[in-house]
Amino acid sequence: MKAWFESWFDSPFYHILYKSRNEEEAAKLIDNLAERLNFTTDLLYCDLACGKGRHSVYLNKKGYNVVGLDLSPNSIKEAKKNENNTLKFFEHDIRNVFKKDHFDVILNLFTSFGYFESNQQNAEALAASSASLKKDGLFIIDYMNSRQAVEFFQTTYTKTVEKIDFHIEKKIEQGYIYKSIKFKADNTDFDFTERVKLLFLEDFLSFFDSSHLELIEHFGDYDLQPYEPKLSPRLLMVCRKR
Repeated sequence: MKAWFESWFDSPFYHILYKSRNEEEAAKLIDNLAERLNFTTDLLYCDLACGKGRHSVYLNKKGYNVVGLDLSPNSIKEAKKNENNTLKFFEHDIRNVFKKDHFDVILNLFTSFGYFESNQQNAEALAASSASLKKDGLFIIDYMNSRQAVEFFQTTYTKTVEKIDFHIEKKIEQGYIYKSIKFKADNTDFDFTERVKLLFLEDFLSFFDSSHLELIEHFGDYDLQPYEPKLSPRLLMVCRKR
């Protein structure tokens, strides 16, 4: 039986619901990271859990050599339409090592993590990423700010996109945020569930320590402003492989 993220992320309705994740937002984050971390065109970049590749494509347009990896066959099929000599996409489970000591920079953006059954699997995913990095390579992970998510928790709302009414109910249970997503499309009723682990900075520090990663900077939003535990919308962390 497929895990929830294998089914939901491979559904066309996932991309409809979250279509507001626009190219401008992706470009802003990449531009700020590239300037702050001195990205250069002689390095090999990985967009880990890349979806349809919006960050990968923009990185590549800036002149970088990029590999995009994602578990969803449909997303990778779509992303491959943008391939060229310096931009490639592959189906890949982030819990597995892609190629040992291969990348200079790995980016895992927009809370593309924390979906697994246990913290052991989360740790395994970070260890696999570390193993795929060259020595002194950078691992950049962008996660929701779990403290802010709990502080301003919204339980029920409806979001209408492309004439589809997505009825969303959220709850916090056993350390996870659950999101029930119900809607009707093509005369069919659909019911999906998202589940994301409430992970805090101290959790990530523990994962990093066991994966030979050292946190060197962390930020609270895509403008790379300082992280404020109860106020920042994001927890954006930059690590170096020891």
